[in-house]
Amino acid sequence: MLGAGAQQPAQQQQTASPASQEQAPPQAPPSKQSYQTENPEQLQQLVAPITLYPDSLVASILAASSYPSQIAQANDFLAARQNFTPEQIAADADKQSWASAVKSLLAFPSVIRNLASNLSWTSELGDAYYNQPTDVMNAIQEMRREAKKHKTLKSNDQIKVTDKHGYITIEPKDPDSHVVYVPAYDPWIAYGYPITPWPDWVEVPGIWWDGPGLYFGVGFDLGPFWGFGWGWPYWGVDWWGGGIYWHGVPYWRGGPAFFDRDRFYRGNPGFGYRNFPDERGARGFGDRSPGVRSGPFSGFGHGGTTRGFSARGQESFGGGFHGGGFGGGGFHGGGFGGGGRR
Repeated sequence: MLGAGAQQPAQQQQTASPASQEQAPPQAPPSKQSYQTENPEQLQQLVAPITLYPDSLVASILAASSYPSQIAQANDFLAARQNFTPEQIAADADKQSWASAVKSLLAFPSVIRNLASNLSWTSELGDAYYNQPTDVMNAIQEMRREAKKHKTLKSNDQIKVTDKHGYITIEPKDPDSHVVYVPAYDPWIAYGYPITPWPDWVEVPGIWWDGPGLYFGVGFDLGPFWGFGWGWPYWGVDWWGGGIYWHGVPYWRGGPAFFDRDRFYRGNPGFGYRNFPDERGARGFGDRSPGVRSGPFSGFGHGGTTRGFSARGQESFGGGFHGGGFGGGGFHGGGFGGGGRR
């Protein structure tokens, strides 16, 4: 049973390949390093910056967060195309070999910039969702309940908030419109109680709102991105099942994408690797202070300075992973032309 807000466009230009056509990755010996489970407080810190976004955007962010270097590449991709039309950007994006979730976020430039500017957080979020998907989804719901209780989260002219069967969903006010509004807010105070900010958090304009409540600027026009198989309409959340879906089927857990951590972290062929053997070791959850990190970006101030690290996943749709370094510069600005918050 899929959560509210699932949308299936009448037409699509790209059809997802059947899961049966996937080629399973080679078997790798088990990793010596084990994932340390995040507790509820740590999960709330991780999901606070995205909890109040529309469900479909939450889904694509959770999926994309397992590809931090592709997110950095996408950020540079947008930086080099600030004078391009949305149609040109969408067409160029379709040629990239990135994960579909990463491509889908190109319609939200400030979201991409936020993920790229805070790569240590992005990486940690991807780890948490992969290893604790149900716990992550529960944390989002718990924080939505708090935001609703403190009247931060409520329906308005931009979003529709529904509380049904114990789950709170967030959808665009007009489900048929190609314009989507993403709230800007301070994630560390928006829930009625203080949350410890992520170390060295970069406050990205258009996503960060220095004040109480939610701020809605100009909507993001998703029209030019709508017809591609990786775009907004295909992502959603299954709150009842505790996971996300893509093209109507679960993503990762039995779904159309595979993600082999052991191959990546052990540096097996097909995955770029910089030989940091202890990167998955003591994760430092007890002290998320500057210089203490628990993802593959451990020890760095924040993600914006950590380029050239290869992505952690590989997806069966839309091409495989292509490693490599990155060009300089991050994306500066809001949307494309008239769309997007300025």
